Amino acid sequence: MHSGTRVADHLVRAVSTLGVRHLFGVGGANIEDLYDAAFDHRHLITAVVAKHEFAAATMADGYARSTSGLGVVCATSGGGAMNLVAGLAESFASRVPVLALIGQPPTVLEGKGAFQDTSGQAGSFDAVALFTPISRYCARVEAPADLPAHLTRAVTAAYRGGPAVLLLPKDIQQADLVASDFVPPTRAYRREIENLWRVLHLVRAARATGKVVLIAGDQVARDDARAELARFAALLDAAVGVAPDAKDVYHHADPGFCGVSGSMGHPELIDALRGAALCVLVGTRLPVTASAGLDDALRELPLVSIGDAPPFPSAVHAHTNDLARTLDELSSEWHTTTGESTAAVIPLRPHRAAPTALPVPPADGPGLRYREVVETINNGLPDGADVFADAGNTGAAAVHHLRLPRAGRFTVALGMGGMGYAFGAGIGSAFARHRRPDGSTRHTFVIAGDGAFFMHGMEIHTAVEHELPITFIVLNNNAHAMCVTREQQYYGNRYSFNRFRPAYPGAGMAVMFPELCVHTPCSTAELAAALRHCVGDPGPSLIAIDCDPDEIPPFTPFLTAPRRQP
Repeated sequence: MHSGTRVADHLVRAVSTLGVRHLFGVGGANIEDLYDAAFDHRHLITAVVAKHEFAAATMADGYARSTSGLGVVCATSGGGAMNLVAGLAESFASRVPVLALIGQPPTVLEGKGAFQDTSGQAGSFDAVALFTPISRYCARVEAPADLPAHLTRAVTAAYRGGPAVLLLPKDIQQADLVASDFVPPTRAYRREIENLWRVLHLVRAARATGKVVLIAGDQVARDDARAELARFAALLDAAVGVAPDAKDVYHHADPGFCGVSGSMGHPELIDALRGAALCVLVGTRLPVTASAGLDDALRELPLVSIGDAPPFPSAVHAHTNDLARTLDELSSEWHTTTGESTAAVIPLRPHRAAPTALPVPPADGPGLRYREVVETINNGLPDGADVFADAGNTGAAAVHHLRLPRAGRFTVALGMGGMGYAFGAGIGSAFARHRRPDGSTRHTFVIAGDGAFFMHGMEIHTAVEHELPITFIVLNNNAHAMCVTREQQYYGNRYSFNRFRPAYPGAGMAVMFPELCVHTPCSTAELAAALRHCVGDPGPSLIAIDCDPDEIPPFTPFLTAPRRQP
């Protein structure tokens, strides 16, 4: 037994005061004391063991995105710590607040040939040097008394958008700590007032002469500013597009919606930009995936931006670290200076039922087509469902065709685009959101290809262990299909390294997990029935759907590029 005053105990109690109810990781000798503390404080926090540290990091990432809060991941030293890199890099690129607690060998063994030594001493690998470029804060805790200050700095840095890493030697975790209870750092509200009023002046001038187009990004989700965005858009009677990773920030049925921007986007947004007087970026840097196809239209338009980082295109930019408060201030100022109400505004812009789908070449291979799969999923999503899509052809189809129900969340990892991200992220989100305040259950869906499944699909085991209400939809084309498409489009289809022998993930998972609800539909009617059954099941389920590896997805670069001849 122990006194409950260890550094590990302090850490667990501290993260619980931040509203964190789950921490994700994989056990090991140099992180086991943190799990021991989590057991002693299980009334405050649940420790979840993932199958791989990458997935644990994406669980923390998905947890943070869905809660607009902080995610926590822990790992042991050596290979366990190295496995976090790709997941933390995604959080860094997408500015998601994650706290990584990484065990290290005892300080007395650093530089003395300890197993998994990453102290940087005596020729050993330096973990600080590794994690610093992909974190907002990284520190090795050298003494127990140093922990509270490091923790405050780490959390403050993570709230600025991205991971913070604390390297914790085993003897430091075990040491007693005499310290006051952790006080969560204040999330100070910062915005550039002068630039915001400049942006508002440009918006007001443009609104007087023509229409305004808003393109909203993932910071709207991170700051939980959806309602404020909707009010601001209504005040401006604006046309609204969303970045590919921000489909849930403005509902597709709301007036003025023009679809998704960029390489998986819709022509209505391009048309709106061509007739606009101003484009306002709200919480997006407009990277290539969000801007492809818009270049000509944007070149002819004044561009302004509101967000925590300046956009990649040249624009008048106003920094804010809290879009909810800033948009509310802008709406209030608009009301004060124009007399227009910030409450219910009847938009003048008509709503289109659905943006126009990109035309894709016909496919005549086996299985179902991307669009009919996603349209069937659209019809089967229950109220408030959350959807996590993996990168690749499957992700492109989900971004382009998916219509999310109100109050649902949508996430696709476009920062690093790591395959298999959606399995862990969906599970992390399900832990956070599967219980609504009224006690009812919210369902989560993961949409991924078989390539992503073979990388990190064994995290389904974690969903089975915890009986989460989550449905994994695996589109199986026995290929890395986006790589197949690239071979066809850019290399004359002379060869393929990316087609595989047939595999049967549905049948395999049914044998591996007899309690898992598994469906292998061969038609849209069977898929619809499978979705109804999975939504009615309180636990995890899997739907494996065969599809065509040669189908071209709704992805503009593939649809417009000249095809190389063999």
